[in-house]
Formats: sequence, C-alpha cells, structure tokens
Amino acid sequence: MQIPFLDLKRMDEELKDALKSKFSEMLDKGIFSGGDEVNLLESQILTYLKSPFSIACANGTDALELALRALEIGPGDEVIVPATTWVSTAEIVVMVGANPVFWDTDADGLLASDWEKAITSKTKAVIPVHLYGKMVDMESLMQKAKKHKLFVIEDGAQSFGSFQNKKGAGTLGDVGCLSFYPTKNLGALGEAGMCLTNSAELNKRIRLLLNHGQLVRDEHELVGRNSRIDSVQAGFLNAIFEKFEFFQVQRKNFANMYLEGLIGIDGLQLPTSILEEDHNAHLLVIQTVRRDELKLFLMDKGIGTAIHYPHILPDMKPFCSDGNFSNARKLSKQVLSLPLNPWMKEGEIEYIVKAIRDFFT
Repeated sequence: MQIPFLDLKRMDEELKDALKSKFSEMLDKGIFSGGDEVNLLESQILTYLKSPFSIACANGTDALELALRALEIGPGDEVIVPATTWVSTAEIVVMVGANPVFWDTDADGLLASDWEKAITSKTKAVIPVHLYGKMVDMESLMQKAKKHKLFVIEDGAQSFGSFQNKKGAGTLGDVGCLSFYPTKNLGALGEAGMCLTNSAELNKRIRLLLNHGQLVRDEHELVGRNSRIDSVQAGFLNAIFEKFEFFQVQRKNFANMYLEGLIGIDGLQLPTSILEEDHNAHLLVIQTVRRDELKLFLMDKGIGTAIHYPHILPDMKPFCSDGNFSNARKLSKQVLSLPLNPWMKEGEIEYIVKAIRDFFT
C-alpha cells in the first residue's frame, strides 16, 4: 500500500466540481483583483471567528510582516520568537529591521511559559505560534504581555479552526496572522493569507500597507507595497470553506483512530489535546528517540511522513543565536508527522497503526 503524507490530487470529486464551477463563474465575471469574492472571504472568516476585522492578503508570511509594520516595529526593537517554528516567524522580524529574540519551547513545541525572562528594555512584541494547530495558552500570555506593555502578534498559520474559550486562533492578540497555503486545513490552490484585528486603526493601516498606501486609487497616505490577495484564490477559498467543518470532523475522527491504535506503546509519545477545541488537528505529530529509524521503516512500507521541524531557528545560519533551547532541540530530533487529511481512508490509518506497532514490537 502506498500512502503519501499529503496528496492534494486526492480531494473529493464534489469539491473539485465546486472549484471548477467557481473558476468558470469568475472567468465569466472577468474580475481578477478585488471584487465580490475577496469581500465574501473576509466576511465569512470574520463571522466564523467573530473577529471585528479581517484583511485578506497575499500569503501568511506577508500577513506577519504587515502586522509588524502596522504596529511600527522596526530598527532597534526586539521581538520574542519561539525557537521552534517555520522560518517566516523570524524572517519577517529581520525584514522590518528588528531583532528576533529566541526562547525555548515546552514539550509540545509551544512558546515556553517563562518567556517573560527574555524581555528587555528593547522588547516591543511577542509572537506566540500555535504550532501544529495547537493554541498557546493565550489568556496567560496576554496577561503577561499587557503587564509589560508588549504587542502580541499571533502566528496562526497552522491553527485556523482552533478555539480557546470560544475565541478563535488569531483573534486574541493585537493582530492575528493566518495562512491559506494549500496544505493548511483551509487551503487555497495557491498562495493566500489574512490578518485579523480588533482595532479599527490597525485594520485601516494594514489595508493601506498591503495596497501601496492607498484606500482609494491614487490617494497614497503612506509607503506601502502590493500584498493584495489574488481574487481567484479568494474564490477558491470561498468554495472550500463550505466544506471546512465537514473536513474538520474527518480530521478529528482520523486523529482519534491514531490515538486509539497507538496508545500504550513504550517509547512512543502521542500528541496531547489533538481532539480538543484548542487544536485543529492540522498535524498529528508523534515523538520517539527512534524517529529517524521509524521514518525509514515506514517509508519501506510505502508510508509517507514529514518532520516539522528538523532544525530550530537559532541554530540556522541567518539567525544563529546562543541560549538554552533544550526542549526545542529535543523535539527537532524526535518529532515525526503522520499522514492526516480529510481524504484518507480508515484502512490507511489502520495500516499505518499496524506498521508502527510492528516497528516497536
């Protein structure tokens, strides 16, 4: 049996037909920048997440950069970033001229709760990353940030559909940043992203920044850039969003099958709270000291896996930093992501579970 880690060609025929229909509809309208599809996407997301403002943009990395620029974070400022995350989280800090200050993670890969120790007189913001789809304890983090008068930029690239105390990922900080990259739970057929905020002022500033500093054509209020979402991608997202909750049920059901099948294996740590509301089951990540050996074993069985992430940011050449990142380094050597998507079959989960049990026998 061949089971890819993720194969988007597997999406169901009903969704494929909806996407083809949407594209045909947009061709007939002839509007490929801005327009009704972008407005509808923003409206659907803000309603679903109960966010006062949602601003669609070109991609998740741009969303993070727009957030930092809107908050006027730049040269001389420091921003606290978890050691384990995708490179964009640190990249954008450097791109605006600020300095990323890395802090260790907890056992789940989330920013460790003692991150306050990283605060200096130059610290202006903290970026909690809802890694693998699991949310950081935002109530505690927001209290600490408020105490120290820090901005909070939520990196919710992997966490759309996660909720904490009925509040969606990305809606608790000053700005929340989403990615709709094709592999995400709500993914476009190309690049797309979004900023969320509760502030009318930040909403206006982000909209100016992503459209050459203009809200009305040729009336430029500041220096901006082009980070407008592609209207076709907005249209595709609107079609896919109609099936989002159904797909989430599928993800949780498959995650539960993994947990029930793999429980009790010595030397294997299963993800915590993946079935809870604060986790959207974006990735199912197991941990074992035999990670590399297991990955090869599963590959021989035709099972695709992935490592999120094999290197921590402070060990990378562009961000080389000293510090105690013991938890993050341990995770980088032990984590392995198993296939988890709405288009899998129960028999495939059973096959993967058996293979893993055979490996540890």
